[in-house]
Amino acid sequence: MNVLEQIKSKAAKLHKTIVLCEGEDPRVVRAAQMVTSEGIAKIVLLGDSAAIKQTNPDVDLTGVEIVNPLTSDKLCEYNELLCKLRASKGMTPELATELLKDGTYFGAMMLKCGEVDGLVSGACHSTANTLRPGLQIIKTAPGVAAVSSFNLMICPPQGNQYCPDGLVVFADCGLNPTYTAEGLADCAISTAKSAREIAGIDPKVAMLSFSSKGSAKHDNVTLVQEATRIAKEKAPDLKLDGELQFDAAIVPSVGEMKAKGSEVAGHANVFIFPDLQAGNIGYKIAERLGGFMAVGPICQGFAKPLNDLSRGCKAEDIVAAVAITVLQTQFN
Repeated sequence: MNVLEQIKSKAAKLHKTIVLCEGEDPRVVRAAQMVTSEGIAKIVLLGDSAAIKQTNPDVDLTGVEIVNPLTSDKLCEYNELLCKLRASKGMTPELATELLKDGTYFGAMMLKCGEVDGLVSGACHSTANTLRPGLQIIKTAPGVAAVSSFNLMICPPQGNQYCPDGLVVFADCGLNPTYTAEGLADCAISTAKSAREIAGIDPKVAMLSFSSKGSAKHDNVTLVQEATRIAKEKAPDLKLDGELQFDAAIVPSVGEMKAKGSEVAGHANVFIFPDLQAGNIGYKIAERLGGFMAVGPICQGFAKPLNDLSRGCKAEDIVAAVAITVLQTQFN
């Protein structure tokens, strides 16, 4: 059983309910069918039932609950709660009515009220439009300064010599454009926790840069060095090292040469990119040229599980995101 199948199997045992907010997208509808038929979770699909079935005549949605945000009997309740939650921001019933026409806002209210256990959206909406309702309604978990994200990068079927666990973890590839040193350290610690809890691997965290152990001098290198220092202070038992170039992080011979004595260099399985540009480019190179399956970005730090999709996702990617979202319900 490969890594993704293990994740699905664990998710199926939890019997959770996940809302998919974009019933207008055929990939999402297909994913709803797949999740339901595989028993991974119960699905609530948002949209107009007649339109969904007309547009997707070959998809069997038996067992999928379809809810129309425009006609739901929960609209008054959600409107009142949204006004209360956003009162300090000037929320009015009229504005709340308009926002609740959006599936992701409606889904976030379902999650807030405990009617579903997790939310997945973003197949046809930008990351900003997907995460904004989460930040405004679900908010961050206690003690978490900011939400970050990670991607599970699952090895292609033929395997990869640098990927003995069957996958690696990349962060942050989809959410924060820039980090402070402390924010990058927190992202590293959160991602290591997610790697252990979701992927079941022993995290070995590489703080990536274009420099290895002071081989280059630049403010960007200093940021990663400082983040490494802070992360080691906050999580002294975590296997983490930096700053490391990617080859030093993953190739044993290069790691031994560039970072002699490091328990991470040459053996890393969790990679923390210094900024969003590097992370986003890196995961898409691995996906498109390396044949890895990119699952995510998966959000970490929300008070309840809420996840974004890449707009280039396939139905299979959505299924994987649902399974991971289910597993996250254990840790929120």
